[in-house]
Amino acid sequence: MSRFFVRRLFTDGNEYRNQVVTLDGSLRSVVSVTPCDAAPEGLQAFECMSAGFFDIHINGGRRFHFTERPEEASIEDIYRTSFETGTAYVLPTLVTSSWDNILRGIRSMKTYRQTHPESGVLGMHLEGPFLHPLRRGAHLESLLAAPAAPKIRELIEAGGDALRLITVAPEIFTPGELQLLLDSGIVVAAGHSNATYAEAMAAFDQGIRLVTHLYNAMSPMGHRSPGLVGAVFDSPEVYAPVIVDGIHCDYAAARIAYKIKQDKMFLISDALFLMGEVKEFHWGEFDACLVNGEYRNSEGNLAGGAISLGEAVRNAVVRVGIPLAEAIDMATQRPALAMGLGGRIGKVAPGYPAVFTCFDDSLTWFKVFRPSLEA
Repeated sequence: MSRFFVRRLFTDGNEYRNQVVTLDGSLRSVVSVTPCDAAPEGLQAFECMSAGFFDIHINGGRRFHFTERPEEASIEDIYRTSFETGTAYVLPTLVTSSWDNILRGIRSMKTYRQTHPESGVLGMHLEGPFLHPLRRGAHLESLLAAPAAPKIRELIEAGGDALRLITVAPEIFTPGELQLLLDSGIVVAAGHSNATYAEAMAAFDQGIRLVTHLYNAMSPMGHRSPGLVGAVFDSPEVYAPVIVDGIHCDYAAARIAYKIKQDKMFLISDALFLMGEVKEFHWGEFDACLVNGEYRNSEGNLAGGAISLGEAVRNAVVRVGIPLAEAIDMATQRPALAMGLGGRIGKVAPGYPAVFTCFDDSLTWFKVFRPSLEA
């Protein structure tokens, strides 16, 4: 067995001081977490630690964009760059594109997961193509598609266990079409949607329990037309991920969402690319330019985030006023629960993976610690 000491350990939405974490012989899982008055002599010590961060919405890594290059190299780039910035688990996201491109991305994800069974890539997120044209955001209107049962069945069959999450506009589906997706085991999120309050509530009643980037690309809340945002606020069981960068939504809006959604709010990056090294991006008719920390297309629409999940945590604490232990929960356990993975990842506890995110008190750096890779 192996042991190490953590001065501030964050798990289950709480902070625990001075803990000794013991791992099994393979260094792959946690055996115990016990309090200790001070760091035992000879043990490796860490300042702050949590379960590995989990980003369910990320489009590109340092160099490659998954939709542009639906290949294993792009998946690896997203994973490795996320790993370097403190995120241990990811769902690489493929956005609205041709049917052939979508199927190619699924095949690449299947192959990658077969050849990298211990990586933190837990599957893919398909954002589109069944989206509402009026709420398409940066998605290309020419590539949007209307749902149809044969296409949905083809997607489900092709996806297997590689397709973990799909974003759809539920109001453009019939109840039967939506039920096909809900029965498939793929997590369904409502997003890029112009749903009325009634349409959104009907989708939630049918089984949707997640939305895609709250506020962005969805019908807003008005006092006479509450829209999808109002339906999310009125549905305590629905999870609401937020891009906390001050650009996709004002920090005050994030604070309001936090007060309403409580333990159902969590963090995503929606990063177009990480590290800010890609300044301009072109893929067919899709374009984006990084200016003042914002990726925008030639129409002026936001084209994805430019922050890491660690930066989202820091913003949540410093700019929104969320307690650190809760902000960490928004990057670990809550996304895991939203994805039905709460029994597998998201905690530092016996039986959970020995995959951790370490960071400093000032939240200026984050890194992944996997003892099995460092032995």
